[in-house]
Amino acid sequence: MRPAAAVLADVEDLLRLRLERLQAEWHHGEADGTTDPVLGDADLPGLLESLVLGGGKRFRPLLCHWGWVAAGGPQRGEDPSVPVRLGAALELLHAFGLAQDDVMDGSETRRGAPAVHVTARTHHADAGGRDDSQRYGESVATLVGDLAHAEADAIVAELPQAVRHLWWRTSLELVRGQAHDLSEAAAGGGPDAEARAWEVARAKSGGYTVQRPLELGATAAGADAGVLRALGTYGRHLGEAFALRDDLLGVWGDPAVTGKPAHDDLRSGKATVLLARAEAHARAQQDEAAQRVLTRVRAQQHEPGDVEAAAAAMDRLGVRAGAEEQVRASHAAALAAVEGCEHLDAAGVQGLRWAADAVAWRQK
Repeated sequence: MRPAAAVLADVEDLLRLRLERLQAEWHHGEADGTTDPVLGDADLPGLLESLVLGGGKRFRPLLCHWGWVAAGGPQRGEDPSVPVRLGAALELLHAFGLAQDDVMDGSETRRGAPAVHVTARTHHADAGGRDDSQRYGESVATLVGDLAHAEADAIVAELPQAVRHLWWRTSLELVRGQAHDLSEAAAGGGPDAEARAWEVARAKSGGYTVQRPLELGATAAGADAGVLRALGTYGRHLGEAFALRDDLLGVWGDPAVTGKPAHDDLRSGKATVLLARAEAHARAQQDEAAQRVLTRVRAQQHEPGDVEAAAAAMDRLGVRAGAEEQVRASHAAALAAVEGCEHLDAAGVQGLRWAADAVAWRQK
């Protein structure tokens, strides 16, 4: 069995190759020297390449690999290129989600660099473009996301039918999560805000980041029902830990590590599980000061100092400590689902153990 690091290197090589081919196809038939009148050399494939190859944790390809190993892919002599291709497709699907998310959330940075829509907006302004630079940037980011999704689908189209069906479901769930995220932001909280926020988190974070990559790898290895059941349980619990850690970093993460501004989720009024939980705690504890500041933050009508005050209130109300405890519990439940499971390959379980630690205790 090849080391996970070598598999991830293969994923990286495949991504570079596919993006180079995409760039060539994009310019096929154009006159020599043709450049975009606004973007110049930073055309859509170039923007996508910068987003995909500009960093990232590569959790999705890694979990896809360990799902394949845990399901016995190497022992049965299954094609080892399939989880590599799936890993590349998952990273492109992730790029699709990132380009959309940064527009939807109004995020200016991604991985310590300008977000796609910000780069395009800047080119539009620098070129003296007509109409609105912000709208132009957001439109370009939408198209970059479309391009990423199309290329991901093209990779998966070459794979077995069972894998293609699960890929379709994964894509559907991600888009549904995006739609629910928009609606949740528009709804403005309420008594059932946490339940609705969990629906979004499980679809957008836990599902396509942890559970579905595992199941895609296992399906590619010909997994039986017992394997898929164990990995599904592991994936659901670890997906919840991933989503909560994402929310915790969105409020208290170190900008030098995350590549995002401090308290970024609060500044954008993002409808997270933690914000909904804080609002519920503030109501239950009759903390009127916290209720007022959290209401302004959710509505993106915050005054100077509100974002910092909201973070402090969430800490004071026990939201941070409670989320950390839930991460620990979800991490333990994920491991319990695979430890000693007779259906899973031992090397795969060891990899899943390492992956659970990396997901639950990450700092970015």
